[in-house]
Amino acid sequence: MKASASILVTDDEPRLRSTIQEILKAAGYRVLTAGDGEEALAMLELQSVDLILADVAMPGMNGYQLYERVRENPQWVAIPFLFLTARAMDSDIRYGKELGADDYLTKPIEPQDLLAAIRGKLRRARQMAEQLERVAATSWPEPDILIVGKLRIDPSQYAAWLDGQHIHLSAREFTLLEYLARRAGQVVSPQELIRTTHELDTDHAEAGTLVRPMISSLRRKLGYPAGDPGCIENIRGVGYRLTSP
Repeated sequence: MKASASILVTDDEPRLRSTIQEILKAAGYRVLTAGDGEEALAMLELQSVDLILADVAMPGMNGYQLYERVRENPQWVAIPFLFLTARAMDSDIRYGKELGADDYLTKPIEPQDLLAAIRGKLRRARQMAEQLERVAATSWPEPDILIVGKLRIDPSQYAAWLDGQHIHLSAREFTLLEYLARRAGQVVSPQELIRTTHELDTDHAEAGTLVRPMISSLRRKLGYPAGDPGCIENIRGVGYRLTSP
């Protein structure tokens, strides 16, 4: 267990809070203290914490309310939360556990029992974090989906849809549309487009001759009538630009 783990101790009794702080510091932990729930929340906003140890009966915001506030925050939801309280009635213990707290310890408690509980919860939290990292490392990445207005392109499937309707494209037409989509709003020269679709370096005139039929076919398949540039604008003498359909 990392000795530098940070523990937030929340208790309204200064003497007990100080005693617990000394026990934890002697065990190598970094200790933060708060006198009530509101102070604990303010500290969580400013400090990184690995475990929270809280009393139940505190003025203002009690331990149960603090627990609920902590679990409402996505950034804090995985922090182990232990109650340490003099409320030892079975109903109190059941309620604390039903809330979902990681442990419910009762005062008085032997230092070695307190440290054992803390070590166990920190170890479990570390194991869960490592497991999540392994899962993330082995998961397939999300598909690289391109979206330009109502146009949706999935390069992994060589598929494109406009307003939910599949567009039937040739391989070169798809390559051309994908290239324009990745540069939506930018003007792309005919030479650059032909270099992408035909793997050919040529001059502006020949590139224009090769790309014009593909542009016309794309416009037609996107539903635009002859003579209507639609979402593929022609910037005369410069190139083509894809805008939102």
